[in-house]
Amino acid sequence: MSLIKSISGIRGTIGEITGDNLTPIDIVNFTAAYSNVLRKKKREKKIRQRICVVIGRDARASGEMINKLVSGTLISMGINVIDIGLSTTPTVEMEVIFQKADGGIIITASHNPAHWNGLKLLNEKGEFLSASDAELVLQLVEKERFPFVKPTRLGTFTAIENKKSIERHIKAITCLDLVDVAAIKKAKFDIVIDCVNSTGGIAVVELLKALGVYHILCLNCEPNGKFDHNPEPLPQHLTKLSEHVKKGYDMGFAVDPDVDRLAIVKENGDMFGEEYTLVAVADYVLQHTKGNTVSNLSSSQALKVISEQHNVQYYTSAVGEVNVVEMMKKINAVIGGEGNGGVIYPELHYGRDALVGIALFLSYLAKNALTPSQLREKYPDFHISKNKIELDENLDTDKLFSFIKEQYINHTIVDIDGIRIDFENQWVHLRKSNTEPILRIYAESATEIKADNLAQQIIGNIRNYIEQRL
Repeated sequence: MSLIKSISGIRGTIGEITGDNLTPIDIVNFTAAYSNVLRKKKREKKIRQRICVVIGRDARASGEMINKLVSGTLISMGINVIDIGLSTTPTVEMEVIFQKADGGIIITASHNPAHWNGLKLLNEKGEFLSASDAELVLQLVEKERFPFVKPTRLGTFTAIENKKSIERHIKAITCLDLVDVAAIKKAKFDIVIDCVNSTGGIAVVELLKALGVYHILCLNCEPNGKFDHNPEPLPQHLTKLSEHVKKGYDMGFAVDPDVDRLAIVKENGDMFGEEYTLVAVADYVLQHTKGNTVSNLSSSQALKVISEQHNVQYYTSAVGEVNVVEMMKKINAVIGGEGNGGVIYPELHYGRDALVGIALFLSYLAKNALTPSQLREKYPDFHISKNKIELDENLDTDKLFSFIKEQYINHTIVDIDGIRIDFENQWVHLRKSNTEPILRIYAESATEIKADNLAQQIIGNIRNYIEQRL
């Protein structure tokens, strides 16, 4: 079963059986349900103006087909469509704001393989739907009864050249106070980029040029959807990028297919560490803007250490961009994100954005004449062991979590999203994935061995629980 419906949106493998995989029927139903939620919000505000939705997609082969289904469904619901074509998730988010639209749909399966696709749903602020609105979408999908409009009330379709939307996004980044284009240009960086043959091949190249970086080696930058490797920007998938960087380049950047995650390769070919993308950017921002920081429960405690060094407060949230953003707004954070390379800089917008991450990271290096290795050495070393277990549909995870809590009753436990158990200078977090039928077990400690041992200890507890119930 490869169809995931959650408050994060819908994603799945293309074709096969409705309800088990992502089919045209699922796409139409989900889009129609989303349209109903937008209508409801409009009625509640007593606004009679026609609803407008921005749509964009990554470069997957199925993207154009899904684009037609989504735009056709929206039009049949009486909604005006602005299609910006091949684009990035943060660009669509920015375009919703620019167009003063009522929402947005990004056609992408993020880091999943090429045979997957999905829909990310946005509100009028260019942010992911609130939990309550997303739950309503899911409820409406189950009912499969939607009021499509008569021919005289059909919505309209407008296509905008994707270059214009990306240019607007990049211009907004280069105009930020903390993005120092002059310093970056003066540094004359030589950079390798790997854009996994998706839309980063358009946006990242244009961003670097706008920042004054002209020595760029492009790997997998043709947006044809033919992923050269697993598209999740993890070390084991970026060996080619690392090998090229070692040939004399200053650094390498890799993004996922929809360009909301950023991985960095140091000048020696080693990974900077996906958890440390946010840490480095936060360190730079906090040097110039004092304020609170946020990351999710599965992100490195290194951000907490850096926040304390800058005498600001660090907060955690449940996993998921919408939860991080909610907490950032609540405590007025100046920087936040997720440890998977997702940087959220509210001065630009409330969304994970690899492009602004690149601009702020390069500004930090250029203004301080640092190499990526020198910058990484400034931060404490923590290591996260990331593990997962496929979920049996008969497993009651609530009872499992209660069992685990009993085993560690004398430790600090946070249960806003699964359970996180805090030990001295290390932690472990267990939670059900929002996007895959798996249980994630993340553990962090001072060394890889300690982190792996902690994770295996918890996995052993889980296996004991399962064996007791066989």
